[in-house]
Amino acid sequence: MFDQLRRAALSVRLNIAEGYSFTNTPTYRRHLSTAYGSAVETGEVLDHAAATGAIPATEVASVLELNLRCRKLTLGLLLAAKRDPRRPDS
Repeated sequence: MFDQLRRAALSVRLNIAEGYSFTNTPTYRRHLSTAYGSAVETGEVLDHAAATGAIPATEVASVLELNLRCRKLTLGLLLAAKRDPRRPDS
């Protein structure tokens, strides 16, 4: 479970960074979409860890708040990429 959590959390960051390097809008959006999915997965793994007692729920609460913020920011990037007139395929 903790390996999956690490992979999902790292995937958010790596996909945003890799996607940013593309000037092709569909590719950029695909990476942002993957990053968003990984952020959601991270939250689900954290919920499961708290529910099963693998991590005390009191410790998970603040991390889940940060995860929710990360998800909102990532979704904001994705929505902005869909309407950015500077990118050719938006």
